[in-house]
Amino acid sequence: MITGRIHSVESCGTFDGPGIRYVVFMQGCLMRCKYCHNRDTWDEERGKVMTVDEVMQQILPFKHFFKSSGGGVTVSGGEPVLQAPFVTALFDACKQAGIHTCLDTNGFVREHNEQIDALLNVTDMVLLDLKQMRDDVHIDLTKVSNRYAKAFAYHLHAIRKPVWVRYVVVPGYTTDNKSAELLADFLRPMDNVEHVELLPYHAIGAYKWQQYGDTYELANVHPPSQMVLENIKSILMSRDLKVLI
Repeated sequence: MITGRIHSVESCGTFDGPGIRYVVFMQGCLMRCKYCHNRDTWDEERGKVMTVDEVMQQILPFKHFFKSSGGGVTVSGGEPVLQAPFVTALFDACKQAGIHTCLDTNGFVREHNEQIDALLNVTDMVLLDLKQMRDDVHIDLTKVSNRYAKAFAYHLHAIRKPVWVRYVVVPGYTTDNKSAELLADFLRPMDNVEHVELLPYHAIGAYKWQQYGDTYELANVHPPSQMVLENIKSILMSRDLKVLI
């Protein structure tokens, strides 16, 4: 019986895909983003162990909300790809129940294999977090290279999987014009990308770092101004990309 480690759930989410969604946050992540607001999801050995049937029992009562709003189930994290067999089984159960499925991922897929194909086959939409196109800055910001996320984005384009891209706007890391231009040029040929969502940096989860005895390096960084967001939006739109703030 396939089980997964679940960090938490959100029963009526409206920010993680279309419509009203049941959001399952998986335990475990290999990126170490400086602005991570889910620091408590990193440890792969924590979380509540649940079966697919147990999770589906919690999801099904919300099915009428999904139908009326065009929503469904989103699996986020942490990083859900780390538990690909469980997420695949969960999405397969959702598909059998007529529920839309969405994968919220940072794209850190270290090896493309049959399991990833199986997961994407039962995934209706991908929310792809692209942190930064400049690899040196990406490594500084997340502790890993961006080559995995870029390769995953190319694959999603090749199989024509609908994608919403998320770009966190972090002062000092992703607010400069060059970074926005590189992102725009990377995404412009990808007609499977329905839009880019600009997410202003915030420090809401900083307290979790303190609970783990870690230093939150961005403690003195403030959210970007509306002017900064509009500037990045204009750069992306100049490459014919649809942008949401």
